[in-house]
Order: sequence, then structure tokens, then C-alpha cells
Amino acid sequence: MAGFRQELVGVFGQPVEENPTQPMVEAAFVAAGLDWRYLTIAVAPEALADAVRGARAMGFRGFNCTIPHKVAVVEHLDRLSEAASLIGAVNCVVREGDRLLGENTDGAGFLAALRRRRDPDGARVVLLGAGGAARAIAVELALAGAGSITVVNRGSERGRELGALLERLVPEVAIDSPGDGFRVPAGTDLVVNATSIGLYPDVEAAVPLVLDEVAAAALVADVIPNPPETRLLREAAALGCETLDGLEMLVEQGRIGFELWTGVEADTGVMRAALRRAFGLF
Repeated sequence: MAGFRQELVGVFGQPVEENPTQPMVEAAFVAAGLDWRYLTIAVAPEALADAVRGARAMGFRGFNCTIPHKVAVVEHLDRLSEAASLIGAVNCVVREGDRLLGENTDGAGFLAALRRRRDPDGARVVLLGAGGAARAIAVELALAGAGSITVVNRGSERGRELGALLERLVPEVAIDSPGDGFRVPAGTDLVVNATSIGLYPDVEAAVPLVLDEVAAAALVADVIPNPPETRLLREAAALGCETLDGLEMLVEQGRIGFELWTGVEADTGVMRAALRRAFGLF
């Protein structure tokens, strides 16, 4: 057809055999009546620069980056958002005219999901993990005004690095080790598992957090999307705590990217349903 153009976005990653984001985003395109495609593209580390140049040349409206490209892609972009700059990693790239903007929606997706339930301003937070997801969540919580963040992590070096960053942004920061089980102190408002402990198929793996002193007023969150109801969230619910699952966080990440690329409001109900189907959750 003369003049036909189908807008393209994509995800650059390695490996990319299983990418639940693709059906979620494409379902949102269909729901919005957009003739767009979300392409899953295997990109080896040594080919990343060429892939970004290709995306520019072919007029991609943007793309996601997965591990191992989230840090390496930064040098190939024109500018970063404040959060992406602080986090030091990019998972969402948006075209602005001839320029490429690097965003990080890992923490933003978590924060958007959290804000549907709680205002993080002044919150006392316990965060398990110090990897990429934990760093993104911690930065977004800090920018949203968290009152204190305790980072619990087995690797002391990563924990100290994250703590050094947070000390510039949060009034109170502490670094601790889980040991046989970190006892979450009374008065904690928000507990977050930002590790892969409990991810399918190891669904009964125990997160090294002891919730005995956590009050029912606290919210307990888990970044793991599959299964949505992790062992940690079941234990928290048994204590009367409100919970936030990783599936909701993943939907919000997808929504933010979708809206940055298209300028159109996403149907999160359609996205969540597509994601549940992708994970075999019916």
C-alpha cells in the first residue's frame, strides 16, 4: 500500500526466547487501535552499538533493553532522565525527534503501582537486595521522599555502593546483612523483596526476612511477577499486611514505556490479562 508505515518499537536483549513483555505491549497496541509492532530482537553485547544505530536509521519510536545491555546502552544515547542517570542503567529508550532519551522504568513501575495504595513520602523502608531492580526501586523511593531506607543484602560491596548513593538522597540510610534472617523492625512502613528469591519454578524458596514484628499497617511488596502470590506475600497477608505483587509492577513498567512511545493512554487491564496468559496464569 502506498505510503504505508507501521511504527516499530522493540526489546534488545540476550537471550530473548521468552519475553512476556511482547504479548503485553502488543495487546495494548491492539486495544488502542494502533498499527504498531513490538519486536523481540536478540542483540549480542558486541553488536549493541550497531543495533542502536539501526534503530535510529529505521525510525524506531523506542525500545527496551534487558540484561546485559542496561548499562552498556547509556553511551549510545543522547541524554538520560534524572532517575536513569542516578540509577546508572537504562531499560527504556524513547525517540525525541532525532535524539534518543534513556529512561529507567524498573523503579518507576514499582512506584506507580505503590502509589495506587500508599504515598511513599516519609516511609520507613526495608529493601532486600542491591542489584539492578533494587537500585532502581531505591532511587525512585528516595526521589519520592522516603524517610529511611535499610538495604539488606548478602554482598557487602553492592550494599555499600547503593548505600553511598542513597545517603545523598535520603535522610536515614542503613546497610545490613540478612544472615539467617533479617528481622524487619517494628515501625517499618514498606518491605520490598527486590531479589529473584521465590521466582518460578523455585516458588517455595524462603526470603531471608522475618516479619514477626511487622504491623498489619505495613505494606509488603515483591518484584517477582511469576507467581504473583509469592511465599513472602502469603506470609505477609497472614499477618494482615497489605501486599503488592510483581505482576502489577511489570504491568506498570509496560504502561509507562507504552505511553512514552505512543503518547496514548494504555489499557492496563488488557496488559495484565495478556501478561497472565503469557505466564500461564488463568
